[in-house]
Amino acid sequence: MADNSSGNPSRRALIGWGGAGLALGAAAAGGAVAMADAGGDVDPAAADAGGAVEFHGAHQAGIATPVQDRLHFAAFDVKTGDREEFVRLLKDWTAAARRMSAGKPVGGGAYGGLAEAPPDDTGEALGLKPSRLTLTIGFGPSLFEKFGLRDKRPAALVDLPKFPGDNLENTRTGGDLCVQACADDPQVAVHAIRNLARIGFGKVAVRWSQLGFGKTSSTTPDAQTPRNLMGFKDGTRNIAGTETGRLTEHVWVGDADGDANSAWMTGGSYLVARRIRMNIETWDRTSLREQEDVFGRDKREGAPVGKAKERDEPFLKAMKPDAHVRLAHPDSNDGITILRRGYSFTDGTDGLGRLDAGLFFLAYQRDVRKGFIPLQRRLSAHDALNEYIQHVGSAVFAVPPGVRDEDDWWGRTLFSKEA
Repeated sequence: MADNSSGNPSRRALIGWGGAGLALGAAAAGGAVAMADAGGDVDPAAADAGGAVEFHGAHQAGIATPVQDRLHFAAFDVKTGDREEFVRLLKDWTAAARRMSAGKPVGGGAYGGLAEAPPDDTGEALGLKPSRLTLTIGFGPSLFEKFGLRDKRPAALVDLPKFPGDNLENTRTGGDLCVQACADDPQVAVHAIRNLARIGFGKVAVRWSQLGFGKTSSTTPDAQTPRNLMGFKDGTRNIAGTETGRLTEHVWVGDADGDANSAWMTGGSYLVARRIRMNIETWDRTSLREQEDVFGRDKREGAPVGKAKERDEPFLKAMKPDAHVRLAHPDSNDGITILRRGYSFTDGTDGLGRLDAGLFFLAYQRDVRKGFIPLQRRLSAHDALNEYIQHVGSAVFAVPPGVRDEDDWWGRTLFSKEA
């Protein structure tokens, strides 16, 4: 459940979206606030007060930032063919995101303006704390077919191949751009996406969106490791927001990572989003021994096979050859390491009496070709977990560097002629 400094969680935090009673072992926030210069330094006092995450920085907030409890993710299709109009939208979105991240209403607010005109803000977040809201934007491969941007598409922004077992739905796949809204209050996250969609009306349209609860990964070293809907701890060795060396090595794009045409991505990252449906009814009828064999960890403590504590160094050869932890571990994949920020979801039923539930997987990396793709190829071919899951949605985005100051805006390094 959501952590609340007063000790009295809000009704929204208790209910969440679509049956948060399924959030098995969702951990306390253990929250922190990202500082402007690093995008990952923490200020627990501000987090405990429902404080604001600094919007400005070398990297966008919402990547190395301590993971919040709720998610609203939206992918958009661009409808305008006017480059200047689209750049104006990016600037307007930046201004709105800056204010909402600080807990302020968009523009002139939800009331007090001209009675004959719609208000600038939709108003449902009035009186709520910032709740550590972060807004993170990314650009999909299809965007680079517009506005004369083809020669600015980074080589690392590749279209994902079809993996064995994929059953992707077009209505949950792709997008010209995305916005990831994370917060500890679901209404704050929904308010943020709603306002950006309203501002973009006629210029962009929502292609698909996903609500998430019960974070399934942590970027805070001392926080309890969250559990996924299968009841297992996930992301024990995830990159922490304070591990600047690992972030530089595995997450942030460096000066030497591209040619002159993709230099605009320096300080950014690449995001893979996958909607993974879990066959939880089948899983719930599986024996405990088999469940633990599938993951390679015990269910109570999260300890690797043959070990006593969750964070003990795993002995991979003691696990089944197709155990998830064994196959996903960096030692089995030439050191491949990605930063995960996934969330659980449950979106009603599938019409056949089963819950439409699972994991909305979000992973940031320095290069998709060297991160997610080789890792997923190995997992999709051999992972015992595949019997209980199916990938039904997919997208990849180039996430540009952070907004440096009040004069900067989302995508400036790509769209500004000066840049």
